[in-house]
Parts: sequence; C-alpha cells; structure tokens
Amino acid sequence: MVDRPGMIAPEIAETYGVGIYTVTKTWMQHPAWPAPAGKRGRYKEYDRQAIADFVRDHIERQAVTLEPKRLYTAQDLEAAGVGIKASTIRADLARGRWPEPDDTADGVNRWRGATATTALAGRRSYRRAPKES
Repeated sequence: MVDRPGMIAPEIAETYGVGIYTVTKTWMQHPAWPAPAGKRGRYKEYDRQAIADFVRDHIERQAVTLEPKRLYTAQDLEAAGVGIKASTIRADLARGRWPEPDDTADGVNRWRGATATTALAGRRSYRRAPKES
C-alpha cells in the first residue's frame, strides 16, 4: 500500500479505532477540526499531522494527577479536568457505577483522590481496541 501524506475519513476511523460515523458526524463538526488539504475520490483529504494534533488535543483524555489523600467533590473532579462531568459522577453513583464517597460531612459527597483515580481507571474506554494483524 502506498503511504499517502493525507488521510480520508475511512482511514482516520481505522487509524484511531473509531467508527466512520464518529469521525464524520462528531470529530469533523468540532470547531478545531483542521481544514482539508485536498480531495481524494468523494472524500476530503486531511493532513496526517493535523489530524494527530487534533486527536491529541481534543479527543484523547489527558492524564490528570489528583492528590491521593485530598477530598474532592464531584464539581472539584470536573474542574480538575479528569474527563468526567459532575452530573455523570452523581448519576453513576446513583446507579452503583461510581464508588461510595469517602466522606459525607455536611451532606456533601467527597472522594479521596486515590478513590477517584481508581474509579476513573476502571471506566470503559470510548475508543475501540486496535485491530490485530
């Protein structure tokens, strides 16, 4: 196969292990999506490095370090940029998919950083596993 400088939607989907619908209807609708570099067949072609930069900056969860012993509210965790919204934490807690709080003083749920980090590590990934050759 010839190594092309650009990528089209099906190649982007295969490279990053997501469905083409995710690429065309979600990623390409993002305001930071790169401009096309040309056209190949019926698809617009995008610079390979520009796509890699977009995925790194806007799609992949960035590693965030929480202080293990510090107590965090759901809002604190959202503000820390761990990749989950406070409302999702509350909903998952109600459904038994998030650990019970380590502290509930004054009626406020708080989790230690270590507890939240463990819970976040156990969350499912939204990216498909890479295809094996």
